[in-house]
Amino acid sequence: MEILFKLTDIQNIANKIINQSKFKVILFDGQMGAGKTTLIKAISRELGVVDVANSPTFSIVNEYKTSTNQTIFHFDLYRLEQEEEAYDMGIDEYFESGNWCFIEWPEKTPNLIPDDHHVIQFEWIDENTRKIIFK
Repeated sequence: MEILFKLTDIQNIANKIINQSKFKVILFDGQMGAGKTTLIKAISRELGVVDVANSPTFSIVNEYKTSTNQTIFHFDLYRLEQEEEAYDMGIDEYFESGNWCFIEWPEKTPNLIPDDHHVIQFEWIDENTRKIIFK
């Protein structure tokens, strides 16, 4: 599914992604500043996260709770030097938890990503417009 959207419509796009998802692991692929974290925040809001969702650049993973006490994991793997670092932190256990897992910079751990996942590819069109391809 390919979607061209204005950032003002991001909550509608987030809802559409949730409704189209067959898997709870979603990889976010795009250049820095493309809107990956912004879309993850919107999806988290749609899922009922009551905390403020922020990029886990320094912590690598953030855990959010929804209003129904579900857990969502948000990964930013940009700072990883080796795939083994993610394995050592138990990333596979997060993926196997059955909870939503949103992963920025998944190319840092290509051998650890589960087979059952979606990919959202970002394209920056202009200041207010993005195109995503949801697979």
